[in-house]
Amino acid sequence: MLSSIQSIYKDYPPKFWVLISVYFIDRVGGALIYPFLSLYITGKFGVGMTEVGVMLAIHSVFAFIGNLLGGALADRFGRKSILILGLISSAGVSLLMGVVQDWTVFYFLVSLTGFMSHIGDPAASAMMADILPIEKRTDGYGILRVAVNLAVTIGPAIGGLMAGVSYLLLFILDCVISSIAAIVVLIYLPETKPEISAGETELNTLQTLKGYGIVFKDQLLMGIITLTMFTAIVYLQINSSLSVYLRDLHGITPKQFGYIFSTNALIVVVMQFSITKQVKKFQPLWMMALGNVLYAGGFAMYGFVSGYPLFLLAMVIVTLGEMVIAPVIQTVIAFIAPHDMRGRYMAAFQIGRQSAAAIGPLIAGFILDNCNPRWLWYGGGIICVMVAAGYLVLWKRAGEQFNAITNRDRKISEQVAG
Repeated sequence: MLSSIQSIYKDYPPKFWVLISVYFIDRVGGALIYPFLSLYITGKFGVGMTEVGVMLAIHSVFAFIGNLLGGALADRFGRKSILILGLISSAGVSLLMGVVQDWTVFYFLVSLTGFMSHIGDPAASAMMADILPIEKRTDGYGILRVAVNLAVTIGPAIGGLMAGVSYLLLFILDCVISSIAAIVVLIYLPETKPEISAGETELNTLQTLKGYGIVFKDQLLMGIITLTMFTAIVYLQINSSLSVYLRDLHGITPKQFGYIFSTNALIVVVMQFSITKQVKKFQPLWMMALGNVLYAGGFAMYGFVSGYPLFLLAMVIVTLGEMVIAPVIQTVIAFIAPHDMRGRYMAAFQIGRQSAAAIGPLIAGFILDNCNPRWLWYGGGIICVMVAAGYLVLWKRAGEQFNAITNRDRKISEQVAG
């Protein structure tokens, strides 16, 4: 096993591993807080899930704005500086969230966090695509999933214990962790933005922002964004609603939920490599359909079953779907994006997830406060089945275009290697 790990390490350049380390460090901080954020808000401020849903929706609107601006800035000024900006600014705001006592001020800080914490995301995603040649991207994104989920294994387990002492400790530690990640980027990670080709003129900031007009005319990308949004509406309930649902309906404690959440991450750490090696043999859009079928089964289980072991089993099924989807979808977007527009393509891709983050908590809050809460999970299963069908339709209509894009990127990689 040690020799296998050494072989994997040698297959990738040092800057890839530095970026993986930054992802890991930063995700540990986020995983300390966000699985327990709904519990913190409802407990401290005495509000219902509908109010929490509205607040998270506003957070997502500002995340959307920060993401689009960050994508353009990453293509204009480079990946490194924008990534550092996002890490440092989100660290400061996170600390403030832990000390404020007023609901209105907390609302403002959550909105600001949405903007600042997402302004660096497109830069990190574009940097990953810059570093990896096409033939290594799926495996590389699989490694990223392992690192992120290793962080999520550690984060919620620690967060569940710390939340029992003081939620303020979570916010302080998140601030410290994000600051450490920023220092690592500053010292060890080089700029990866592609050089301008001979004869090309560098665009100014306004022209770079106008480039989104080209991005949003890409019909293949927009189809994927739409389907991703519906999947994310369901998947993001893990972070926003599942803990409250299990607490209120089944008496699950924050510590027990932390173990459920960590089960997801632990399985990814153990199995992601082998799953990635299998799924990359098949057409990516088919794998996206398969992953959504698994999501449908796992999320729907939360509405049908009772008992802690079955809740863990449901998370296992959800995790299998995640391990199929996560490395494949990121590789697909890297295929689609022209090399000089990667920041903006990565930012545009996040629209689906951020729209879901705005819509999902509102729907979930209404269902949990006013309807049979089990319908949240029944509906999630139905949505994921429909998305699976959507990916098969998308493949039928856009398969040739997808193959053409893949061949284009492979030729570019061969030219660079030569």
